[in-house]
Amino acid sequence: MSVRILQSRDAIASAGADLVAEYILSAAAPSLGLAGGSTPADLYRELTTRDLPWDSVTCWLGDERWVPVDHPDSNTAMVRNLLTDPTHVRFVAPDTSLATPQEAAAAYTDILPAPGLVLLGIGDDGHTASLFPHTEGLRSTHDAYIANWVDQKDTWRLTATFSRLDRADHVVFLVAGAGKADRIKEIIDHNVAHPAQRVAARAQRVTWLLDEAAAGLLNRFQGPGR
Repeated sequence: MSVRILQSRDAIASAGADLVAEYILSAAAPSLGLAGGSTPADLYRELTTRDLPWDSVTCWLGDERWVPVDHPDSNTAMVRNLLTDPTHVRFVAPDTSLATPQEAAAAYTDILPAPGLVLLGIGDDGHTASLFPHTEGLRSTHDAYIANWVDQKDTWRLTATFSRLDRADHVVFLVAGAGKADRIKEIIDHNVAHPAQRVAARAQRVTWLLDEAAAGLLNRFQGPGR
């Protein structure tokens, strides 16, 4: 496990873009798993400034909200706007116009590429992708995309399972803000079994890109670039 502590969200975006670029240039058939949220959004903006062979890459989503594609909360819409439309990279997205979230998850499972490099965030409650605490999705052992009812959000989410994320070559967590500091300390210093910790513990390779605020409670905090 690699933990890098950076000065700002912009620094996270730059370091994350460097990792993505390195992966794209080295992989035979790059598969890039994308995350929603403001910190990944900064990385996507940075990636559009890089000269990369986007025609060799396939992008997909680690999770999606059960909303129409034109909804403000749609990860698909955000990714298309910030990354995939500007670069013309191939992007396979879940179809939230289907009748049920279960049908959409099954259809997406059928077209997903191998995981490759996966970008993930973490919530204040320790969730990652849409693997929320106390949800049925945490029990799934299928290498798939599933519909996961999230009681605390009163909604369905679509998400890659632990088993699907286990297959990634590299998992990169992008975490900014003091609101995440308690969970980061619990996961990195104490191995508390939050969903994000479970993904990190099982990953072949994992990198944490943290800003100083998110890393501020770590026992081993040593400042930028650790």
